[in-house]
Amino acid sequence: MPAMSATLPLLDTDSTPPAAPTKRGILDVPAEELRAWLAARGQPPMRAAQVRRQVLINRAATFEEMSDLPKILRAELAEAFDLFSTRVERHLTAADGTHKLVLRLADGGMIEAVLIQDDGRATACVSTQVGCGMGCVFCASGLNGVVRNLTSGEIIEQLVRLRNLTPKPVAAEKNPISRSPSRKEVREGATTGLADRLTHIVVMGMGEPLANLDNLLDALAVAGDKNGLGIGARHVTISTVGLPVKIARLAEVGKQYSLAVSLHAPNDELRTRIVPTNDKTGLDAILAAADAYFAETGRQVTYEYVVLGGLNDLPEHARQLAGLLAGRKAHVNLIPWNNVDGLPYQRPHDADLEYLIDTLRKSAVSVKVRKRKGSEIDAACGQLRRKVEGERPV
Repeated sequence: MPAMSATLPLLDTDSTPPAAPTKRGILDVPAEELRAWLAARGQPPMRAAQVRRQVLINRAATFEEMSDLPKILRAELAEAFDLFSTRVERHLTAADGTHKLVLRLADGGMIEAVLIQDDGRATACVSTQVGCGMGCVFCASGLNGVVRNLTSGEIIEQLVRLRNLTPKPVAAEKNPISRSPSRKEVREGATTGLADRLTHIVVMGMGEPLANLDNLLDALAVAGDKNGLGIGARHVTISTVGLPVKIARLAEVGKQYSLAVSLHAPNDELRTRIVPTNDKTGLDAILAAADAYFAETGRQVTYEYVVLGGLNDLPEHARQLAGLLAGRKAHVNLIPWNNVDGLPYQRPHDADLEYLIDTLRKSAVSVKVRKRKGSEIDAACGQLRRKVEGERPV
């Protein structure tokens, strides 16, 4: 998750966890099952769409708020289901407008979700697994391995909870948040820095998204629907350590999702040290899959590169990385290491970072250093979750 250094005040808005839910969240109930449940109570099928609309579009926080439903039905829904299956365990807000949520799941597991607000955009960074099984040596998310995949409803809930942290729209539109914002709206939003809807999704939170591809695609279908969150596929970025078979399947879906490959090293020997699963794939197969994704979708592939001082930022690494990506339709995001307690890595020296940037640009490789936002609230993947787990028994 992106983070930016700062020493500004933070606000802990939810430090006492409510009781864990005992019922399914309504967003995890398949439409057909919900319609059958409604029919058994003499309700028409359209009620299912009304319930989802209340959560996804109208920002209902309780079933009781769903005023277009009969009062007795609202009570029956509340008895049978939870509006959300997750509970906010911790909510931190940074001075730059970044929000970080630690969410406790119904089974007691915890995940993280982040809202990043900048230049009229509101980007939701969401998790797809409890923990992570990829074993990247610098990442707090995978220090305890992977526990399980998230359901599609649990992924959607993260998006809804983060969307609900944006200012509520005041425009008198019939359906003000069921579409992506226009360019004019984004420009106007940039004057305040706050959007009144989610504009982008990055699937870069806890877990390997392509290891939970079916549930992720189901959640993104809801996010992109005009009766859902209305976020276009071109505003969605999916990050992966590089699972070639799953990248190929993602390309076959036919959506214009952006693909981000977590590269982190320019040769197989070093990459296997940093990303242990590389020994099962190798850079050649990953790059070939990424090239095929570009050929199929026309979407430029981004390569994420966490810069670890003295480990993957030496001059030979810069030259190898430039040679690896030169001639490809690629963009590199350089991410200077964000300190994590208990891990031995260090931030790169400015001179080494500059050499890396210059070497890539001389090879005509597009490159950018990612801005760090929310560092005072542990906004990098897995940091806050580990801290909260250390404070309370799970």
